[in-house]
Amino acid sequence: MNASDRYLHNSDALPVMPETAVQLMRTLERDDTSMTNVAALIERDPSLAVKVLRVANSAGVGAQREVANLRDAANLIGMRRLRDLSMAACVANIFPTDGNFDRERFWRHGLATAGHAKVLAGLCNIDPDTAYLAGLVMRIGRVLMLMVEPEIVARCDELNDSPDSLIGHEIEWLGCSHLEVSAALAKHWNFPKEIVDALVAARDPMSALPFSVLGAVLRLASTLADAGDLKLAEVDTLVAIHPELIARMELSADDLVAYLKPWDSLTLGVDQLLS
Repeated sequence: MNASDRYLHNSDALPVMPETAVQLMRTLERDDTSMTNVAALIERDPSLAVKVLRVANSAGVGAQREVANLRDAANLIGMRRLRDLSMAACVANIFPTDGNFDRERFWRHGLATAGHAKVLAGLCNIDPDTAYLAGLVMRIGRVLMLMVEPEIVARCDELNDSPDSLIGHEIEWLGCSHLEVSAALAKHWNFPKEIVDALVAARDPMSALPFSVLGAVLRLASTLADAGDLKLAEVDTLVAIHPELIARMELSADDLVAYLKPWDSLTLGVDQLLS
């Protein structure tokens, strides 16, 4: 049995991916998806629709005027951004509220990882929408780990005081990292195999065979999110921690500075997603 299996042994107790999220995920595989199709999917879930409109009207999303319906939101912020917000809203509310779980900080990190992954994917010529979804669920396995072994997970959190250190602490204390658990949960939810494989590869992208560009993007995006959370210079931190991986991806510090968005702009609206 793999070390991560103990967090998923009871499949009946695992959280269920909302049907709206499943349908939105399927639109990633279709070239003929329209803004009308995406808006119609979201409208089937009134509570989700209200939440997405709140986020769309928040200061960080970029709408120039208040939007009152999803079709207006789609026209103003674009289909992809609307789908991103909707997927984030669905995933962020899968797990119940727990007093030991800082949901806002967790999902700020998730949104930052997803946002960075989307930009990095574009620079690496892979699908940005798939990268966004993979980044969004990259740490979702930590919630399952917290439910089963809260004391040890909390200890790993205490030790996690520098960027990109969490995976090493989890392997030392738990025998596996959140990435394997997230991958197993993504597989349970019937996520694309590309995402499942990339989550596993992100544990050690340089050693993964075959090399996974998406896995490397996820590890870099998570490191950037860590740096932002700790109020460090994101690109400088990334270059210091992962010079070989950046070189392998043929990325330059100048491009990273030019295209990556500030952590604060990626995490705006998290409170609306969780309300």
